[in-house]
Amino acid sequence: MLRYAVKRLLGTLPTLLVIITVAFFMMRLAPGGPFDKERRLPAEVEANLMKAYHLDEPLVQQYLRYLGNILRGDFGPSFQYKDFSVNELIWGGFPTSLYLGGVAILIATVLGVVSGTVAALRQNTGTDYSVMAGAMTGIAIPNFVMAPVLTLVFGLWLRWLPVGGWGSAWTQAILPIVALCLPQVAAIARLTRGSMIEVLRSNYVRTARAKGLPERITILRHALKAAMLPVVSYLGPAVAGIITGSVVIEQIFGIPGIGRYFVQAALNRDYTLVMGIVIFYGVLIILFNLAVDLIYSLLDPKVRYD
Repeated sequence: MLRYAVKRLLGTLPTLLVIITVAFFMMRLAPGGPFDKERRLPAEVEANLMKAYHLDEPLVQQYLRYLGNILRGDFGPSFQYKDFSVNELIWGGFPTSLYLGGVAILIATVLGVVSGTVAALRQNTGTDYSVMAGAMTGIAIPNFVMAPVLTLVFGLWLRWLPVGGWGSAWTQAILPIVALCLPQVAAIARLTRGSMIEVLRSNYVRTARAKGLPERITILRHALKAAMLPVVSYLGPAVAGIITGSVVIEQIFGIPGIGRYFVQAALNRDYTLVMGIVIFYGVLIILFNLAVDLIYSLLDPKVRYD
């Protein structure tokens, strides 16, 4: 398994290079620049800034210089956040996004798997219809709609929870976590239900029941493990996305995470910060997809990476 993991990581290097290349040239081709503001800088000052950040060099030379810095683990300085490097900004915002997204995906996985399993065991009953109706509603309503609704109801009308800020009280995390996890609960519940229904009709589950195994043992030991395979596949990119930070959620609730930095960097044409977050996000997706493949071998005995 270790050899397989190393080979997979080495095989992802071309993919990562493509991500870096496409993001680099797309950022440079976008209209505007990092020093374009409502009030233009004097030509001499702007020229000095361009030279200081090597933006006056040919584009290919800038690209090669950036690749060299990436190989050293240096994402460069931020153009807008003075006296901060991109590395400092990412690692400063990542713990917040990790906590927010980690708790959200954990809650979503537990609730989604439980509700999907219950719906599958009670297929075509009122319970099944209720769970699926809730799942469809959760999928249809995006979190940029759900977040303001939660803020309006629980923050302004009922005044139960704070609607913004971060760090002074644990209650500030409740609304953003709920807004993040609701769509994920819906998606995981639907995946679990469909997979569980298919597994319950398989021959080995019928054999386990025919042998007289208790239903609880049959479900937990045999059916649930196989039914989790499509859920695990979904969780790979979903975990990376939700942990990296929801752009909308962090903006709405004023949370200093990676997602909020990404929005501000894109608006301000902060090339290095946008590039750093894109690369960081790409690496997380690669690592979580590798973790999904390795978990497959634990859930399905037919899968081996020897």
